[in-house]
Amino acid sequence: MNYKKTLETAEDAAALAVAFSAHLKGGDCLLLSGPVGAGKTHFARSIIQAMMARDGLVEDVPSPTFTLVQVYESSVGEVWHTDLYRLTHVDELTELGLDDAFDTAITLVEWPDRLGAARPPRHLDLTFSMPDIESDMRVLEIHAVGDSWDWLSDV
Repeated sequence: MNYKKTLETAEDAAALAVAFSAHLKGGDCLLLSGPVGAGKTHFARSIIQAMMARDGLVEDVPSPTFTLVQVYESSVGEVWHTDLYRLTHVDELTELGLDDAFDTAITLVEWPDRLGAARPPRHLDLTFSMPDIESDMRVLEIHAVGDSWDWLSDV
């Protein structure tokens, strides 16, 4: 399944992330790609904040650029937000526990190209692009790998 969404504003991206958050469950993995500033962290942050809000929590969601991983507890289970930009070797994934998280947690992975062959077999590839760097508009291409992504047609 492939989808393409034009997001005119940052608010449009956040609204789409909120819609995604209502469907995510343990074992779901979103691989967020795109250049610096394309909206990967904004999208992941919006998903996490929406999930926390449903639990009555307000959460500051910093970028995990320097920590590599931030883990959040939600009513649907753990949510792992990872930024692999600073990853130096794929073996570090095991040290982070990311390979186990793919099985049980909702994982939001920025810079997934660093995963190499460690990509989970079932995931969503979300690729953000900026056709015009002067505007807030983003284009999001979504490619579903594996099954159980039928809800994508509703968002």
